[in-house]
Amino acid sequence: MADNSIALSISLPCEINKAWEAITDWQQQSNWMLQTRVTVTSQIVNGPGTEISAFSGPLHHWYPRFRFFGIVDTMVVTTWTPPFLCEVLHTGSIIQGTGRFELVSVSPNETRFDWSEVIYAPRVIFTLIKPAIYLGVLISLQRFRRTLR
Repeated sequence: MADNSIALSISLPCEINKAWEAITDWQQQSNWMLQTRVTVTSQIVNGPGTEISAFSGPLHHWYPRFRFFGIVDTMVVTTWTPPFLCEVLHTGSIIQGTGRFELVSVSPNETRFDWSEVIYAPRVIFTLIKPAIYLGVLISLQRFRRTLR
């Protein structure tokens, strides 16, 4: 399996602490992540050791009843440095790799959100799915930005 990375950055219209609080409200991610239902699956809700499950698919509102029409991405938070950095390890049977987001204060009313993933998959498969992942994440981040206005 090859390491395959993808990264995006977006400007957020708020100060860094507000951005951090919004992005780390895991279950609220369901409101802006494209076709995804996010739940915290551990007793720890923030910080290292937090376990998260994200089901993505066209019938995500009816998960787990229609779990066969999507994919479950399980992850655990490995790095937690508020309000700047969060890293996760993808632990699922299908999606494996690492994820990272970093917030950078640009001004009192602007924060840069840098999102990246390294997905362990055969290069040919990653090459085929990368455009869809990129577009889905881009749409999701734009939706997230709108929630902060």
